[in-house]
Amino acid sequence: MIITLAYIMDIILGDPRWLPHPVKLVGYLAKKLEAILRKLIRDQRTAGIIFAVIIIGAAYAVSFAIIGAAAYYNRYLGFILSAVFIYTSLAIKDLRVEAMRVYRALERADIGLARENLSLIVGRDTTRLDDKDIIRATVETVAENIVDGIIAPLFYAFLGGAPLALAYKAANTLDSTVGYKNERYKDFGWASARIDDCLNFIPARLSVFILPIAGWLAGLDGVGSFKITMRDRRKNPSPNSGIPEAAMAGALGVRLGGLNFYNSAATMKPFIGNENNALGLTHIKKSIDVAYVSSLLALILGVSIMYIFHVK
Repeated sequence: MIITLAYIMDIILGDPRWLPHPVKLVGYLAKKLEAILRKLIRDQRTAGIIFAVIIIGAAYAVSFAIIGAAAYYNRYLGFILSAVFIYTSLAIKDLRVEAMRVYRALERADIGLARENLSLIVGRDTTRLDDKDIIRATVETVAENIVDGIIAPLFYAFLGGAPLALAYKAANTLDSTVGYKNERYKDFGWASARIDDCLNFIPARLSVFILPIAGWLAGLDGVGSFKITMRDRRKNPSPNSGIPEAAMAGALGVRLGGLNFYNSAATMKPFIGNENNALGLTHIKKSIDVAYVSSLLALILGVSIMYIFHVK
């Protein structure tokens, strides 16, 4: 009931800008703690390990303590706080909102605004992207965030409640903050990146089945999605993000991957999928449809498993 309520809250409310969000707090604490640990500890990999353990552990411990104290005072207050915390770990509506901002800018042929809006949701450089590359980047980030922002938070919420969902969200935020392979973070961000990879291992592999079914229910090529997933899932350098990207490419019948720029450095990622259809604006909307159906399937799967165990 708590997780279903959190899901409904996210579908309706998204992430209101006025609401204090745990991700912002994690980002703030990460910035402060990074500066302290870099000064105190000479070995940057050791500093990064301590950094990740403190931030992720604090996310779990603080949320556990708050919910426990609230539930001790009033059972229903603990219930509500748990739902709110899980809600903040999800990014279903916000994923749609951000992707549609890119869509509407391209629809108006405002490529400058499209690049700016895209820069808010991807780590790659967007200043030199043309419309096709912007569409590709948007579809790729929607696919990847089906795991990061939907399946994984739900998985950990079902597994360990709000504290574990927030711990996962903290780890995912750290990966986005310091998990880069550049000169500054290749050692300090190593632990954050590896922890995020480990935590996403099972959720990403659940997407092998969830995304093709979601694609089929959304009127796309479910069989093709599964085939491309099995063929291309290991092509991406990431051990996890290649799975939802391959599933999305197969469902849409498009080719993803190619040339990207990170901090002005060119990176050629392997191509994923078959170019049965040329990438177009409509594929952004279709990818969002897959994300929404995937979220519902993940919720139903989790509720069903919990119900079976409860009955037993």
